[in-house]
Amino acid sequence: MTNAPAPAKATRREWIGLAIIALPCLVYAMDLTVLNLALPAISAQLQPTASQLLWIVDVYGFLVAGFLITMGTLGDRIGRRRLLLVGAAAFAAASLVAAFSRTAETLIAMRALLGVAGATLAPSTLSLIRNMFHDEQERQFAIGVWIAAFSVGGAIGPLVGGVLLQWSWWGAVFLAAVPVMVLLLVLGPKLLPEYRDPDAGRLDLASMVQSLLAVLALVYGLKRIAEYGLDGRGIAVLLAGAVLGVLFVRRQRHLPYPFLDVTLFRRRAFTASIIAYSLTGLSMMGVYIFMTQYLQLVLGLTPLQAGVATIPWSVCFTVGSLLAPRLARHWGARQVMVRGLLLAALGFGITAMVVPPYGLWILIGGMLAMSIGLAPVMTVGNELIITTAPPERAGAASALSETSAELSGALGIAILGSAGMVLFRLWLGPAVPAELDAAASARSLATLGGAMGVAGELGGASGAAFGDSARTAFTDAMRAVGVFGAAAMLLAAWMAAKLMREGKDETDAAEAALDEASDA
Repeated sequence: MTNAPAPAKATRREWIGLAIIALPCLVYAMDLTVLNLALPAISAQLQPTASQLLWIVDVYGFLVAGFLITMGTLGDRIGRRRLLLVGAAAFAAASLVAAFSRTAETLIAMRALLGVAGATLAPSTLSLIRNMFHDEQERQFAIGVWIAAFSVGGAIGPLVGGVLLQWSWWGAVFLAAVPVMVLLLVLGPKLLPEYRDPDAGRLDLASMVQSLLAVLALVYGLKRIAEYGLDGRGIAVLLAGAVLGVLFVRRQRHLPYPFLDVTLFRRRAFTASIIAYSLTGLSMMGVYIFMTQYLQLVLGLTPLQAGVATIPWSVCFTVGSLLAPRLARHWGARQVMVRGLLLAALGFGITAMVVPPYGLWILIGGMLAMSIGLAPVMTVGNELIITTAPPERAGAASALSETSAELSGALGIAILGSAGMVLFRLWLGPAVPAELDAAASARSLATLGGAMGVAGELGGASGAAFGDSARTAFTDAMRAVGVFGAAAMLLAAWMAAKLMREGKDETDAAEAALDEASDA
């Protein structure tokens, strides 16, 4: 039996190309973290309702998730570099318009356009890595850099955003993305290789419509139920989304070139990675939206101080991403994922214990444990996901990875954000002063920012007491979300251990059978 030749090592061109690929990933993370810090300023100027505030944050993730599978398949067909550059141009243009929005509705529309543009970036970058780096160790390191770029963006975003919010208006936070995307547009054509599947089938429009409508219907139904309870419209839309999702999956089984290759889920390691990725995205984004408001509206930090407080999270995520390949070689992929998820569960548990006067330090401790635990999980998980698929379908596989991450993150904001605010209103309701009129009472229960504004208008002892009650109710809601996150990480760790063990047993049995056949 002849040994297969060793995979080719990457050259300087590939490593420089990796640096270029990291640019849109950095902006991608910056756009999300900057916006979270800007929420209080956006609330003050645009005065969105509670529902509009959630849509401003999560419509970006919803549309990214809705279009990712389409864009991954489109990149395989028309070229991944071409799709990346088109997305970069659209992202820059949408950022400019978003920066000068004057109403909540306009900002929501621009965030939606940013979501469509963002959906072209993520699958293109990860699938290009799959085709640029053929050596397993180099590919794991490259994916670690790719994950780290999101963390660096998360670190730069709050810091740059804090500086901008300290001395400028909230719209300036969107402008930071423009020069980065322009740089990508200049250097990308010179340094990035083009890759497309020469045998790609036609783009199935029915599948595209089904996947998009299924995601949007599921999200809208969940949001409405979270906000209004089990009303008829919310349940009907949710069921419609579930039906569309089932029809989409069934359609993929009969297409020669499907959007979603359902056969990939037969691999236990692939399924374990998707489950872990989804649960971590849901829990992490659900608690993060509370953290940023807690730092500013409960602890009273300035936007710049809040940005500095989130730097340890991003730095540890970066370090964990770069160390993941070494940990995987030492422990194995299964142990890296299980141990990382257990450490993340500890981090969420620490967050659930936030109490004054040590709230800031307890929160930072929880952030550190979460980021160190989750970074290797995401790096190793992504490597397993994209290497399971054949190279010509790397775009579709990476799109599926990103779809699970983005949809779960958006659902974390929608479901956990809405559920947390339900708890906030429940616990704050008895403390609302009786002298408030209906409008002021509704505003005080809509968001923490609204409650603090009403407390300021009341003034005196009554206003101070109501402000304290609002901060306490919000902190308790954040702690409840932390408990959910810890439980989700424990569930993900158990499932990863079980599925990856079964997958290893299947692989070992297959290899043993092949050895017996070759001996015979």
